[in-house]
Amino acid sequence: MEQKNSSKPLKTFLTIVISLAIAALFMWFALKGMEFKKIAGYFSKANYLWVFAASIFGILAYWFRAIRWNLLLEPMGYEISTSNSFWTISFGYLMNLTIPRSGELARSTALFGVENVPVEKSFGTIILERIVDLICMMGFLGLTLIFKYKAFVAFYDYVTKQKEQSGVESSNSKLYIVAGIFAVFAILFFLFRKKLSQFSIYQKVIDFGKGIIHGLTSIFKMKQKGKFIAYTLGIWVSYYLAAYLVCFALPETSQFTFADGFFIIVVGTLGMMVPASGGIGAFHFALKIGIMALFLSMGKNPEEGGEVGLSYAFISHTMQLVIMLVMGVISIPVLAKARNAAVKRKKLN
Repeated sequence: MEQKNSSKPLKTFLTIVISLAIAALFMWFALKGMEFKKIAGYFSKANYLWVFAASIFGILAYWFRAIRWNLLLEPMGYEISTSNSFWTISFGYLMNLTIPRSGELARSTALFGVENVPVEKSFGTIILERIVDLICMMGFLGLTLIFKYKAFVAFYDYVTKQKEQSGVESSNSKLYIVAGIFAVFAILFFLFRKKLSQFSIYQKVIDFGKGIIHGLTSIFKMKQKGKFIAYTLGIWVSYYLAAYLVCFALPETSQFTFADGFFIIVVGTLGMMVPASGGIGAFHFALKIGIMALFLSMGKNPEEGGEVGLSYAFISHTMQLVIMLVMGVISIPVLAKARNAAVKRKKLN
């Protein structure tokens, strides 16, 4: 038992170290060949009023997400306060800065503490949220392909120009191996399911799985589907404006069109998907190449585009980082107070 408990801190430590190493690697790629004095020069002439305006939409996305989450939990019989869902979301984003992808579970655990919603059920709704957000991301990708096809091709060519066919074959072979392992486990589970049912942990896993499925299917039982769509649009419009308004902070990007904004949010989101702490490095590298591609498609100097892209990335990412840190730190005492209030209500009942 002690070995299991001692392995958890080690696993957490290794996860943090690996995510930081990935962030450092991508940051090295982003800064490679760049003169930091030039990058700093862009900061000095930036108009930070536009950054402040963008940050308002960044926080507004949290609020829309909190209300949308309530709509998903409602069909399961849970009416939670928007305030509690808002601060648990803030806490989850804070956790993502330490361990990538840990925020989802932290968010569910925090919600259980203040609203007594089973972790597996709220976790299921979060998975559903991710699926919906992926669909929205595909929508932005579609708009980018329609309006900024040349820039997209330039970005794709730049990223994949050194990719060899052997690498693709290797990736495909790994995919087949993973699929084969899942198939073997599925067969073994089917053959020995009766014996497995004798173990208590088996029932816990099954119950957890059922809770996730319950959360995933909550969208079909939702009464206010129109509101759900409206708040989803609100989230992504807020994301778009938070990314696009930062463009007006720099003279070199202030002429970017709405269509350029689609390209920027797609490239930035792809960068944030890399398992680096808070997207550090990966986001910067993606925007450096992305805005370089935009400059290429406009017939401008790509090297200048790289400098401008990196400057934009530092300003935009720092803004996001400040929001996550400030909102996350505030969420800790707020949630602690709400949890204490929930415990007192339980005792009175």
